[in-house]
Amino acid sequence: MHDEKEFDLESSVERIESIAGVEKQCEGRSSWECVLLSRRQGRPGAQQYIDLMCDDFVELHGDRLYGDDRAMIGGIGTINGRAITFIGNRKGANFKDNVLCNYGMSNPEGYRKALRLAKQAEKFGRPVVCFIDTPGAYPGLGAEERGIGEAIARNLKEFSVLKTPVLSFIIGEGGSGGALGIGVGDKLYMLENAVYSVITPEGFASILLRDPSRAQEAAEAMKMTARDLKSFNIIHDIIPEVSGGASVDPAFTANLIKQVIIRDLAILCDKPVENLVRYRIKKIRGIGEYQGEKAWWEPLLRVFQQTVDLK
Repeated sequence: MHDEKEFDLESSVERIESIAGVEKQCEGRSSWECVLLSRRQGRPGAQQYIDLMCDDFVELHGDRLYGDDRAMIGGIGTINGRAITFIGNRKGANFKDNVLCNYGMSNPEGYRKALRLAKQAEKFGRPVVCFIDTPGAYPGLGAEERGIGEAIARNLKEFSVLKTPVLSFIIGEGGSGGALGIGVGDKLYMLENAVYSVITPEGFASILLRDPSRAQEAAEAMKMTARDLKSFNIIHDIIPEVSGGASVDPAFTANLIKQVIIRDLAILCDKPVENLVRYRIKKIRGIGEYQGEKAWWEPLLRVFQQTVDLK
């Protein structure tokens, strides 16, 4: 018994030290480096994290309207005996998978599949866990013809009032409305090397700075890293990835995500659904409020002042 307690204490201390070191690790890394790490080929995705965390998982397909979108994975898995609906962006593990999964850029049917599974979870009292990793929704002609804007807007509306707990994790790129389509929930977390923004740095530089080569400068000005969003109280916490880059340990990070899911669902699943919805809406409406001596947008305004005349 003494040995077991000593082991548990040692494990707890190691976990606390690893979490405490996240801020220090992030501070030593530029925003652009985080962008590159979030896009790294072979970076663990939703499928890998689900397989590592779940005792079993059954994937479900189709939106029951048009077809199945490989860029969006969804299904039912169990963690410690609790059934959970998992939804996530899927980029693929190699070039062939990247093409098949459209590099994680979903069409309307992907977001409608996500909504179908979320409403099914609501009906049967299952919590929902979403993994976000996409540069954005697919901007192709077919997607526009099938109503990509409407599909994302409907998800924003429905997820905000979904009568079951919803947890969201940004595990790579969190880009624009493509990320928001499955990013509305009770709690939002980011991995330490993940990014979350309204547009890519390249898009920001091209549109606002009129110079695509200034993407690195744009990334710094956009405040898109986990440490930035934590300071704005947009996300709840940062989840470590050990040392980043090629030495990321998927099993380590998956275990931390799993512990967060177990901890949060133990609390959220016991709350009345009406309270959950009120809290979620209040949280959403509170995004953008800022109190402090120095406004976070001042560096952004300085970048705008350096732009060429837009006329």
